[in-house]
Amino acid sequence: MSSISLPLYGAKSGATSLGGSSVQMPEYVRRFFQYPQMDMDYTLWQMLYLCVAPSRVYRTTKYHKQTKNQWARDDPAFIAIMVYFMAISSLGYAIAFHKSVGGFFKAILYAIVVDFGLVGVLAATLGWYLANQYLLIENAGSHTTEQKVEWLYAFDVHCNSFFPFFILLYVFQYFLMMVFMKDGFVCTLLANATYALAFSYYLYVTFLGYDVLPFLQHTTVFLYPIVGVAVAFLATCLLKFNISRFVMSSYFG
Repeated sequence: MSSISLPLYGAKSGATSLGGSSVQMPEYVRRFFQYPQMDMDYTLWQMLYLCVAPSRVYRTTKYHKQTKNQWARDDPAFIAIMVYFMAISSLGYAIAFHKSVGGFFKAILYAIVVDFGLVGVLAATLGWYLANQYLLIENAGSHTTEQKVEWLYAFDVHCNSFFPFFILLYVFQYFLMMVFMKDGFVCTLLANATYALAFSYYLYVTFLGYDVLPFLQHTTVFLYPIVGVAVAFLATCLLKFNISRFVMSSYFG
């Protein structure tokens, strides 16, 4: 079967990318099933620094562009590890709430397919559309090749942003569930602050992902929703509305 080339950021025609680099999608998918071809050490390094120094991860993105002439990852290891981690966390929540095999599969299906996959596709598409429609720097000359954000890179940005989000709301929340689920203003404050931090950090890492691209401008627009997160945090605390209890009730009843 012939492979389909997806440009990382391309010319107006969309047929080829700048410098001729492209991702062979069947090859990318095939590598999901070939563990030896995945760079797990480098991926785990990225995950660590996404939590403590995300700007450093995007500096390596620049090096990746210089060496392989593409912005998006050509290694599916990040997604593979992310799915594995989410399966483990889903098992933990299933044991805590469902205590059944069916509950585990329900939890893992919702976490991976909806939270990571579907929401990720929507977030990547929104970022990709916003960047290409409103944030591109116009070419200074007629002989300059137009550059655009490829959707695959936008999904990479979502994956990077989602990992610290996952650590806060899937791992950290799990171990503090007994505190977050209690009545009282302090418990509500801690739970809501964790959610506010998770969403704000997601937006910050997303901003870094688009800000590193030299052909985009006004990328601070990705930080604007943090104001809404702060307002929601204050409102829920004043109303004594515990977000953690609401989410756990919605997910597990």
